[in-house]
Amino acid sequence: MLCLLLTSQLAVPLMNVSPTDSLQILWTFSIFLESVAIMPQLFMITKTGEAESITTHYLFFLGLYRALYIANWVWRYHTEGFFDQIAVVSGVVQTIFYCDFFYLYVTRVLRGRGKMSLPMPI
Repeated sequence: MLCLLLTSQLAVPLMNVSPTDSLQILWTFSIFLESVAIMPQLFMITKTGEAESITTHYLFFLGLYRALYIANWVWRYHTEGFFDQIAVVSGVVQTIFYCDFFYLYVTRVLRGRGKMSLPMPI
């Protein structure tokens, strides 16, 4: 990951790109990285078949934060006419990754079982 970041920053001056564009490239990379950064945690929950209560609450509220961003984008589009395609696409992708987890969280954790366990570990 660090090699990719460093390579991209070393290659940018060779492509005759302005420093502002270089920062835009870094921002775009960070947005895309954020959208898939949760995948290892969701994969481990799927692989082990269960998760501690604090972990599930953390993941739920992290996903809720991202889902509320979508509501913010809709509001900003209707009030200001502002639309950032990169942020919206990556936010929707990240929220889609959370959908299965949201379902399990609501059906298992919020109904009082405490520790979340999946129906069948993979």
